[in-house]
Amino acid sequence: MECGPALPDSLVLEIFLHLPHDAVLSAGLTCRQWLAVSRDEFLWRELFYSYYRIPRTVPRHPASVSWYREFKRLYDCIPCEEVQTLTEHHDQVLHLAFSHRGHRFSSCSKDCTIKLWDTERPDGIISLVHSSSMLHFNWAYTQFSQFNADDTLLLVSGVYLGPHQSSSGEIAVISLDNYTLLSRVRNKPYDVFGCWLNESHLISGNLHWIGNITSCSVFWLNKAFQDIESENVNVVKRLFQIQNVNASTVRTVMVAHSRRHDNPDLLLDYEAQSLARAQSRARAPRGGPHQTLHFDLGGTDSEDDGSGEEEEEEEGEERLRRQGPATPRLPQPTSSGLEVLQRCRGAGSAELEAEATVARMMGRAYTKTPDPSLITASAPGEGEDKTYLLFTTGSLTYSPHQIGIKRIMPDQMSTSGPVLGGERSSEEFFDSLDHVIDIHGHIIGMGLSPDHRYLYVNSRAWPAGCVISDPMCPPPIAEEIDLHVIDLKNLREEKMILRSHKAYTPNDECFFIFLDVSRDFVASGAEDKHGYIWDRHYNICLARLAHQDVVNCVAFSPADQELLLSASDDSTIKVWRSPRMVRLARTPGPRRNLLPSWFTRYKTPATSTRSTTTAAATPTPAVEEQEEEERDG
Repeated sequence: MECGPALPDSLVLEIFLHLPHDAVLSAGLTCRQWLAVSRDEFLWRELFYSYYRIPRTVPRHPASVSWYREFKRLYDCIPCEEVQTLTEHHDQVLHLAFSHRGHRFSSCSKDCTIKLWDTERPDGIISLVHSSSMLHFNWAYTQFSQFNADDTLLLVSGVYLGPHQSSSGEIAVISLDNYTLLSRVRNKPYDVFGCWLNESHLISGNLHWIGNITSCSVFWLNKAFQDIESENVNVVKRLFQIQNVNASTVRTVMVAHSRRHDNPDLLLDYEAQSLARAQSRARAPRGGPHQTLHFDLGGTDSEDDGSGEEEEEEEGEERLRRQGPATPRLPQPTSSGLEVLQRCRGAGSAELEAEATVARMMGRAYTKTPDPSLITASAPGEGEDKTYLLFTTGSLTYSPHQIGIKRIMPDQMSTSGPVLGGERSSEEFFDSLDHVIDIHGHIIGMGLSPDHRYLYVNSRAWPAGCVISDPMCPPPIAEEIDLHVIDLKNLREEKMILRSHKAYTPNDECFFIFLDVSRDFVASGAEDKHGYIWDRHYNICLARLAHQDVVNCVAFSPADQELLLSASDDSTIKVWRSPRMVRLARTPGPRRNLLPSWFTRYKTPATSTRSTTTAAATPTPAVEEQEEEERDG
């Protein structure tokens, strides 16, 4: 459609600059001139910064090809629309884990079952394919699961039935070919969880108390199964032996591989962004307290650019949301806290202080000298593959407040060799930590980025400047959850923290809130009955995902970050997809055949431009010309 006498482009642009983004898109359908102006890069740059309230000194995502498409990425490609609710569990759902291909996922629950789900049905519906109860192994519930690297085995971690103060757990390995149980491994405390080291070996923990507040944590390497032809070969091997002081213990283990650092999934410059935000805050008028921004993307119903059809109004106005305290959850104290409190009831403060002094002396005398060359910041282009064991620990109190890092050497990657560390001398009873990062708060969750470059850590902060004089009385913790970012390549915490989510349980009843990281986003559960999604580049909260109770876990599909799962104490698993994918699924005609490829179409290199964010609709000539200009740009 052509207009009458045309207004100058500069005047049309000036008018569009005063309109909201959805009005700009609608106006662009009026004629070819307005369509061209409505795709102006300067216009969308202004709309982008004003709508998302990002400091203008923060640059555009390095993989983005235009401001318009970057606006659409944050607005239209966030998995924030609920498309399915899975109700097969009959108690609190605690954990979710995707296979590496994204074709299956597993779920753990207080109903003591491990369930497997299929995500590759042609109609896009997720369905249950297998369920196993672990009650006959004397488990109280299943708490964590993980697929091995080739998706042939499933590690399932559970908690034993026993006295209230018991901290014992177990790991089971299940074959995904026929769902048979291959092995069972002791795991203590149970919140070590366990993890895969490689395709056939897993890491578990054990705990030995030396005194009331002094203990020794042992990491064990276990073969997932014993072949008939190798029945005389070791199936277990001690990896490390760590001294714990002041009632702390090692928990929450995971493995990171530095070989992935050469293919980053996101180019981040947190220092530049932190400086930009500081400058922005300095220029901002002083007044009330800072409010976290949330963007409501759930009502999006826009058409993809280039459709040539009328775009419907999008409800995209940002609005602040506040949530009151959630319904109290049944207490689930951390395992070591329970056991330590039980052990120390009869011990006086003088006795505990004397024990701490002796433990420090014993640690200095019987700890293996650290080798500084084992863990150093990686130089650019350094090709050596390094494997690190990451875990939570502490030195001041039983609340986990530090990240411990220990390098696993190539000769430790299998169970061959001395089983009990016969190579140790009598004066090297304990292994030293290669690196420690103090979070100054109670750690309640950890997650690795897909490239293993960044570790994201959920924590509840201690009061600034607090001093811990009694290890049995940790400081009070904040209701706000801080999401820290640690650069594992440079071994430092980045100078930025993501905030939005909350937790309400006291120190001795804290439980794990699982988070997950995709190429562009990071998501986390919370005790305020919501899951949250942030953009990793701009560090803004984009969506809240509502449940009826505490959200324990979130998980992105590794094959498609526009698919997200959330698990809650309301006994449900919710499936979330992006508004773009929901529209494609509802589109009649030939485009329905896009559904089977939801989990394969995004397997492009991380450095490629995100051209797939544009829908496969037939563009009009004007829009097609504009898209060619964007691609050329």
